[in-house]
Amino acid sequence: MNTKRMVSLSGILILLFLFFSFSIPAKSFASDTTGTQQVVEHKKVESSEHNGDQAIKAKEEHNLGSELPLWTIIPFVGILLSIAIFPLVAPRFWHHHFPKVSAAWALIFAIPFLFVYKMIAFESILHIYLIDYIPFIILLWGLFTIAGGIYVRGTMKGSPPVNLLLILIGTLLASWIGTTGAAMVMIRPLLRANKHRKHRVHLVVFFIFLVANIGGSLTPLGDPPLFLGFLHGVSFFWTLNLFPEMSFVASILLVCFFLMDSYYYRQDKQFMPTDGEKEPIKVEGAFNFIFLLGVVLGVIFSGVAHLGHFTVFGVHMTVQNVVRDFWIILMGLLSLKLTKQEIRQGNEFNWFPIKEVAYLFAGIFMTIIPALAILQAGEHGAMAGLIRAVKEPWHYFWITGTLSSFLDNAPTYLTFFNSALGKLGIHETELRAAFANGTVTTQFPEFIKYLTAISTGAVFMGANTYIGNAPNFMVKSIAEEAGVPMPSFFGYMIKYSIPFLIPTFILSSLIFLR
Repeated sequence: MNTKRMVSLSGILILLFLFFSFSIPAKSFASDTTGTQQVVEHKKVESSEHNGDQAIKAKEEHNLGSELPLWTIIPFVGILLSIAIFPLVAPRFWHHHFPKVSAAWALIFAIPFLFVYKMIAFESILHIYLIDYIPFIILLWGLFTIAGGIYVRGTMKGSPPVNLLLILIGTLLASWIGTTGAAMVMIRPLLRANKHRKHRVHLVVFFIFLVANIGGSLTPLGDPPLFLGFLHGVSFFWTLNLFPEMSFVASILLVCFFLMDSYYYRQDKQFMPTDGEKEPIKVEGAFNFIFLLGVVLGVIFSGVAHLGHFTVFGVHMTVQNVVRDFWIILMGLLSLKLTKQEIRQGNEFNWFPIKEVAYLFAGIFMTIIPALAILQAGEHGAMAGLIRAVKEPWHYFWITGTLSSFLDNAPTYLTFFNSALGKLGIHETELRAAFANGTVTTQFPEFIKYLTAISTGAVFMGANTYIGNAPNFMVKSIAEEAGVPMPSFFGYMIKYSIPFLIPTFILSSLIFLR
């Protein structure tokens, strides 16, 4: 009860602070606008929702991000700290009340935001849920549901070579069926092969590093930022040029994983049952791969089709994206209908992981609004100094990657993509033509260096935190449901991502981006 009271009191104090603080920028903001015709409009990053060079519209004379001070991200920081700290200091409270905590942080931001900015705030909130959150959850639900109907039956012993092979397969799949698709397909076989082992945390962590993130860097299908680049004129197969960087980073991590797994495997042998009768390996529910392919094709369709658009309370939406979302739902429902219940039971399938992600990210998407707005304001926002300091390719790699570790990596990618174009005075139509003609490397060699840095930073560094990329938290939740004691938010960073990823990224940037 004390925990509940403390949380409630803290929420009230922060809410009062934001009510008072929001009114300060609101006054100057209101003085610049007279009537609804001069209302500030966001630069709306449509991620993979807009077509071609219409992905972002800078119609506004003013940008909300230029008005918001940096401390408006307090609720966003608050929800991240809640995810990091509550499971450690109040695990029972968190387990029973994490949806309420997520909702509380969302309301702490939304109430003063709506009170001060009114329709601007309403449209911003509606935009992030209609354009970002709902498609995000639909895609995760579809892939989670379909992958839950694919069961690898048989005797598969989780030895270091077998585990290395499983993670390598997932890493290679990630660029072609997406990091989320590959993660949902491969995580259960990996967990099942190692169910008798005592040390399993490192298996899941390196799986997140490689399958859920780094492996998705070779095609626009792999990760949303690369798909967004494809929509903005980057040729589909250009990302194959990232193979040297991807293979370098992946090779180091795979070697580290194999050495660590071999060490723990020797310790775990005493916990493993004696070899009984071996059952041949076979895949049940393999027809679900058709539905998985259907989801991938649906995502591609939404990027290349032009079926028109409509608005919902001022939010621009495209028909092809709505078609895509209903198509993904259909694929998931068909999987549920046609897959035998025994297969899902064999996978120990349940809905908790997707519910946990849906609840927590509902709050994260609400509170991330000011952070994204400030970032998209570029040199006119509260992060102007940071944006201006980005000059060299390795600068782009680290700033894009660091922000992608905590924010949505798609708008982060687009922000620095446009920043690099502006820095070099390149128009997007020129870039499209250069890619189409195959002359981009000779015509814009400096931009290619920037694009390489931005692309690898956005994709690779999604592995730095649990919220850096869509499948990370889902994999964590599935692993915990399987009994793996996953580290906390900060524990993951301190024990794994900082010691393993950061030195690897430093080496990569020194070799490829100098």
